[in-house]
Amino acid sequence: MNNRPPRKDDGVRINHDIKADEVRLVDEDGEMQGVMSVAKAVALAEEAGLDLVEVSPNASPPVCKILDYGKYKYEQQKKAAEARKKQKTVDVKEVKIRPGIEEHDYQVKMRNARKFLSNGDKVKVTMRFRGREMAHQDIGMDLLKRMIEELDDVGKVDLAPKMEGRQIIMVLSADSQK
Repeated sequence: MNNRPPRKDDGVRINHDIKADEVRLVDEDGEMQGVMSVAKAVALAEEAGLDLVEVSPNASPPVCKILDYGKYKYEQQKKAAEARKKQKTVDVKEVKIRPGIEEHDYQVKMRNARKFLSNGDKVKVTMRFRGREMAHQDIGMDLLKRMIEELDDVGKVDLAPKMEGRQIIMVLSADSQK
């Protein structure tokens, strides 16, 4: 078990790969054994048929534990996978509208935006202008301001409405205080 070559892939030093002169040793039962030389700690680990693993390399002296390295590495992978599973990824959902949108269509878009925000996602609102609508950008801005006011209870403005070519873009995100 302890004749393994030193592992470099995960950054954990084991057995004779430990660089410090002295280490603070914790045995296989979790009992503190005190500060001793690396050679003596490795000998104790070999007696137990286990590995000496550096669990806290930044401490002074480094903390090493006598344990099964394969089992330790497996548990570390399980912890990392569990942490990744609990992370919430924030998606950016898009709602496209036009300046001459009818009231019912507007309400449908608002309902979708509200649902996206309450799920914790960001909402990108894109208002596209075609033809003569470019002369009435104020109508589009008023519509976006109305949207901001109505979604104020579930979201906040991340990117204020701004004109980019023939469209106005605005980004809302879920408000964590509400």
